[in-house]
Amino acid sequence: MIAPRFSAVLFDLDGTLLDTAPDLGAAANHVLQKIGKTALSDSIIRQTASDGALALIKAGLTETEQSELDLPELRQQLLDFYSQHLYVGTRPYNGMVELIHWLNKKNIFWGVVTNKPAFLTEPLLAQVTELPNCAAIVSADTLPVKKPHPEPLWHACSQMNVDARQCLYVGDHIRDIEAGRNAGMKTAIAGWGYIAESDVLSDWQADITMSDPHHLLRWLSH
Repeated sequence: MIAPRFSAVLFDLDGTLLDTAPDLGAAANHVLQKIGKTALSDSIIRQTASDGALALIKAGLTETEQSELDLPELRQQLLDFYSQHLYVGTRPYNGMVELIHWLNKKNIFWGVVTNKPAFLTEPLLAQVTELPNCAAIVSADTLPVKKPHPEPLWHACSQMNVDARQCLYVGDHIRDIEAGRNAGMKTAIAGWGYIAESDVLSDWQADITMSDPHHLLRWLSH
């Protein structure tokens, strides 16, 4: 597939634009170890991170423990710890800085549409100074609906004043691809992201799958 000429590229945040697993995992393990549980492995963290804080907590508990413990309280403890340690081990994926600078040079807008709440999204992105000129940020609670609903993506397009049909959405979860398709955008799977071993990427019906940000840059600049 030859890359169309896009007016904008939108990214999912966790597992697509940024590798946030080190800090999400550290927050989950902080909570789990406080209650005497074994720390999650890096592999489990990366396969679970896209499903949110509660899923990370559950990954470290038996089904019996999940029914006996106060999961909302443990989730809140994770979020409290994580909000104070947003950019410790988190970094842009290898090649993402070059990709963003190329988009900026070509005057192609870029932005973020995430199911991460704004109280985490905005402070985190504010610290990622090596990715300048973000033109749109839409978080889980920016609107009454979130991905896979298309409205967050349309809202980002409105912020950038671009047509959704001239936009590419890049994400590492099936809901990202569903959201992009629902919004009338071209979609790309971030093959470098938090993809579970059980995921069958062909089932997602994306327009294209990218192995890493360098691959995406080569495709866009072709």
